[in-house]
Formats: sequence, structure tokens, C-alpha cells
Amino acid sequence: MLRTRISRPPDRTDYGQSIWKHILRDQLGVSEKEFWDCLESGTAPRRGVTDEPEKEPIPSGVVSNLITRVGLSEEQVAAMGRDEAIERLNQFWITGE
Repeated sequence: MLRTRISRPPDRTDYGQSIWKHILRDQLGVSEKEFWDCLESGTAPRRGVTDEPEKEPIPSGVVSNLITRVGLSEEQVAAMGRDEAIERLNQFWITGE
């Protein structure tokens, strides 16, 4: 559902184009096309939704140890999945590598 609230204009005229664009962009977070598509089809816009599934977070202790003890960079750790990061740290504890 797209909802917003704006006060009535003081002279009871129509709202200007700038306020309409402001409401769409800043309050509803949709383009004009997405707004009208939502009204016509009843399908909610994809505000802030990505096609990529969200990765499970890596526990902070694992991240810290991978960087400080194993010697990986933050970028290398960020590219890992949760299970891969834990496995890499376990490998370090077992083999020292």
C-alpha cells in the first residue's frame, strides 16, 4: 500500500508538480511510472527489493579472527559466505594455514 500525508494547500488550489515529485521520490520511494502501475494493477512496487538473496551474516568473532589471525583482507572476508568463512577459520585452527 502506498500512503502519504500532506496538508491542504492554503488557497485550496491543486498541488504543484514539485510537491508531487517530492512525495513520489522522498515519501513513497517510487517513480511516477511505478506509482501508476501500482494503482492500475494493484501490485506493490519493488521498493528496496533486490533480486539477490540476502547473505547470512558472518559472526563478528569469525570476521575478526580471519582478519587479525589468518591475515585476510576485509574485502576477502566480505566476499565469503557464512559457512565458507567458518570453514576457513576452522582450517586455520586445525592446520595453521
